[in-house]
Amino acid sequence: MKAFIHQQDNWPNFTWKIDEFVNSLSEARNLQGRLLGKMESLGFELRNEASLETLTLDVLKSTEIEGEILNPEQVRSSIARKLGIEIAGSVESDRSVDGIVEMKIVFNERQKILLNRVLDGFEGKLTSSKWAKIAKCSKDTAIRDINDLINKDILQKEGAGGRSTNYELK
Repeated sequence: MKAFIHQQDNWPNFTWKIDEFVNSLSEARNLQGRLLGKMESLGFELRNEASLETLTLDVLKSTEIEGEILNPEQVRSSIARKLGIEIAGSVESDRSVDGIVEMKIVFNERQKILLNRVLDGFEGKLTSSKWAKIAKCSKDTAIRDINDLINKDILQKEGAGGRSTNYELK
């Protein structure tokens, strides 16, 4: 079996068994929920440390796939600075590391909630008003969240503008 999906003989015209896919995805979501539940019971400091470690590993593994090996301490320090977390032993990071970190992994809780809703099959049109209501925030905050995701090339405007502006995954 080939390691990467783009190495498969039938790339990009592949098929999958939806039942097996859904079962694996369901199990992953279940485990994710259990992990998040356990993290909620941790103190704020331990939660930050766990998030920092997870994000660091995500960046390191993602770049390894691309064939680039980064300095783990630089990645960790860059992510900590981006998230506003004070860590002992922080080191300066290269511009290339900062650039890779800037392109990643980083969403606020409202964005995570709404992106999961969209990925799970959001009913109807996603507007800034609906975002604000679901995320329990002001419409201005919702618009800032949405614009941030547009700048990260995750969302895009759909259809007409003005009061009827709605958004979809890019």
